[in-house]
Amino acid sequence: MTNIILCGGSGTRLWPISRTLMPKQFVPLIENKSLFELTMTRNKDICDDILVVSNQEQYFVVKDKIANIKKITKNKLKFLLEPIGRDTAGAIALACMSLDEETIVLITPSDHLIKDEKNYKKVIHQAKKFAQDDFLVTFGIEPTSPETGYGYIQANKNEVISFVEKPDKKTAKRYIEIGGYYYNSGMFMFKAGVFLQQLKLYEADIYTMSKKAISNSKQTNNTIKIDINDMLNIPTNSIDYAVMEKSNIVKMIPSDIKWNDIGSFDALSNEIKNDKNNNLILSNKVVKTINIKDTIVVDTDDALLLCKKGSSQKVKQIVNKLKSTNETLTKIHLTGFRPWGSYTVLQEKSGYKIKNIIVKSNKRLSLQSHKYRNEHWIVVKGVATITINDKIFKLQQNQSTYIQAGDKHRLANDTKNDLIITEVQVGSYTGEDDIIRYDDDFSRS
Repeated sequence: MTNIILCGGSGTRLWPISRTLMPKQFVPLIENKSLFELTMTRNKDICDDILVVSNQEQYFVVKDKIANIKKITKNKLKFLLEPIGRDTAGAIALACMSLDEETIVLITPSDHLIKDEKNYKKVIHQAKKFAQDDFLVTFGIEPTSPETGYGYIQANKNEVISFVEKPDKKTAKRYIEIGGYYYNSGMFMFKAGVFLQQLKLYEADIYTMSKKAISNSKQTNNTIKIDINDMLNIPTNSIDYAVMEKSNIVKMIPSDIKWNDIGSFDALSNEIKNDKNNNLILSNKVVKTINIKDTIVVDTDDALLLCKKGSSQKVKQIVNKLKSTNETLTKIHLTGFRPWGSYTVLQEKSGYKIKNIIVKSNKRLSLQSHKYRNEHWIVVKGVATITINDKIFKLQQNQSTYIQAGDKHRLANDTKNDLIITEVQVGSYTGEDDIIRYDDDFSRS
């Protein structure tokens, strides 16, 4: 059995903690661990292999998180990298096409919390029996409250009656009262070939375009990279709409596994203990309020969110508005993670930007140039190896250099310790996209 872990979500309802380039599944939310780490840890002993489906830009974040997981067998770990997301139907199709048709796959999102792992193993075992008999299996979560943020499955034991869209509060309460309704977990199990047969039957375009994309992909021993043009040709659709709601070979496993998709701050608050003053605190930063009750306060370095408890599902609306006025604020934190290390924006004003840059041991940035900005580098800690056009030289702590707009340059750390520099950018434009790459160790040129 192969666990296909889907990492494509951006977690907009947990903004500003969750952002496009560092979504909620990679943020340490539960006991200083990310939901992605918990997902992989939970499934690595149940499944023989793991296939992580990720956006290309998040690949190196994924690898960093995997490094924190004990006893992960690297030769059983594979990656499928998408240049752009086309929803779950396409992602699962691509993953299944990279496997043998008889392989049983367990599809799990990377951002769910499951606390009853004993029962989880039981329902996985039940689902496997159905999957072996060529059924498509979905997992229905025993509902605990009338939630409006989930889709529902109406079922009689293992027989699916209908899939239901996210209901209003009144309808959700009725579902709980009459019984036979379950939260749609977004987890599935089936043989790879059986799913592809059903996809071909009900959504032939997704099947055909996915097949073309996988045949044109670049593949190494453990990584599959999809071309962006092939990816754009795959119609956008979810597995629920494309297959599960249409197929007549679907079974459902009622699952009492203490599940939470951590889809909002209200959902997150249910998983963390309050302090003696009945406050839930995730940070060491002091935030003081007066006469405020039942309010969510999320304070990051570059954004402050105030939200009445019970309304955090609406955070997504704020993010949608920000995309048209300040898209950068929805995509990335002041600290951005890169395959070579990370950077933190210390200050940004019209005409200049100041950064703190950390380069990991034996890593280097791409050979690059900028059109609109000049850069000053000051070594704060470590030894930097600098390339500027045809010159290569080293800088020690407290030494600096200047890079003029248009110069081909590279920053490298050839030592065993982290390199820390301060970068001052000065120019008419200091956006992250003002980069021309000529050579790159991480295939971004």
